[in-house]
Amino acid sequence: MDEAQAAEGASNFSSAETIEKLQLWFENFLDGLWSIATLYQLFAIILAVTLGWALSRRPVKNFSTKAKANENTEITHRFYSSLAAAMLPLLSVIFIWIAVSIFGAFDLPNEKLRIVASLLNAALIVRVITTNMKPGLWRTALAWIAWVIAALYILRALKPALAMLDATAFTLGSSRLSVLQIASSVVIAGIALWVGRILGETIQSQLKQNQRLTPSMSGLLGQVIKIGLMVIAVMVALNAVGVNFAAFAVLSGAIGVGIGFGLQSIFSNFVSGIIILFEKSVEVGDFIQLQSGTTGQVKEINIRATLVTTNDDVDILVPNEEFIKAQVINWTLRDARRRMKIGFGVAYGADKDIVRKAGLEAAAEVQWTDKSAGREPEVWLVEFGDSSLNFELVVWLLAEAVQRPGTVLAQYNWAIHTALQKYGIEIPFPQRDINIRQPAELTVKISEGRSKK
Repeated sequence: MDEAQAAEGASNFSSAETIEKLQLWFENFLDGLWSIATLYQLFAIILAVTLGWALSRRPVKNFSTKAKANENTEITHRFYSSLAAAMLPLLSVIFIWIAVSIFGAFDLPNEKLRIVASLLNAALIVRVITTNMKPGLWRTALAWIAWVIAALYILRALKPALAMLDATAFTLGSSRLSVLQIASSVVIAGIALWVGRILGETIQSQLKQNQRLTPSMSGLLGQVIKIGLMVIAVMVALNAVGVNFAAFAVLSGAIGVGIGFGLQSIFSNFVSGIIILFEKSVEVGDFIQLQSGTTGQVKEINIRATLVTTNDDVDILVPNEEFIKAQVINWTLRDARRRMKIGFGVAYGADKDIVRKAGLEAAAEVQWTDKSAGREPEVWLVEFGDSSLNFELVVWLLAEAVQRPGTVLAQYNWAIHTALQKYGIEIPFPQRDINIRQPAELTVKISEGRSKK
């Protein structure tokens, strides 16, 4: 008999043995369902769960309160949320296992207690895992795996089931791969990726709350650590699946060269992000103006792109290399206060002193005007226009006004118009004089409109 036939025979034997054990267990379970021993065990289960519920009420309330109070600290929030979700099954299963030991010490049947304790063990594991996972395929799959393993343990069929999975195998080259090996490798790989993502997000959240780091440095450093942990998780996952890194080295090098040419832009953005981080030319919270004319506040500096939010609450992802290659105006790099010039025109013949008085009154009415010494508002006569005398109201703005250019300009225009109307100063509109060099007979006909009744 060759190896394949032996494996098939072992598989058939394990399957038949497992099915026979399941049938026998189910028959015994039904026979003893209404016995006195079952009632004793049911009473012990109810007592254990009641004690667990009573003792878990206060801890669950305290942990839930702490989790809600630490919503901004991800690792602490998840820790307290997991404890709150696990307290009831944890205390209940402890009391049930104590009951299992007591029943065993007095040679009393404890099979039902063992079943419930195993189910609560599975429920505890499922709660702890799924509390820190988003709803989806992976969460459902992990829950089902935990319940299936618990069911096989309860039926005392876990070892035969594992033997059956190990016996179901196929040969790939010189290697023998069993279903058990593949399944365990996939589970280990999934757990490694999940743990890597959770650790990365937790460390990233902790760095963002570190007061000793600037927001831009903590954001970029958190991204680098997260990617590093995910790379380690991928390596662990590949190793669990059985990938030979020595044989994979040449192929990975060739793939790396090919990907490098295709990912030049991403690498350039990554290096640009590091340069921005150390130069501190752009930081989180700065108000900037891009070369396209778009203005907004820097919200995040990530590995590939920087998130800029405009005053219209529009999020723009700007590649990091744009801050290195193109011109970027940073309104808040050294000093958030800046000077603004608001142009307006008045008719020829207007009193310049009254125009200045009106402009200064308009500046005083706007809340964004900086009135500190050396930065007083001024009114300049800048141009003799075709139809008007053109002035500029020159004001220094407070720091909080820099991030509201549209609103600030609108308020100054409104105040200037109100002040000019107050003093009766005319705002002209363009006029043109027509000179006829060769006079000719010009007939003007005025039509009388229809009378209205």
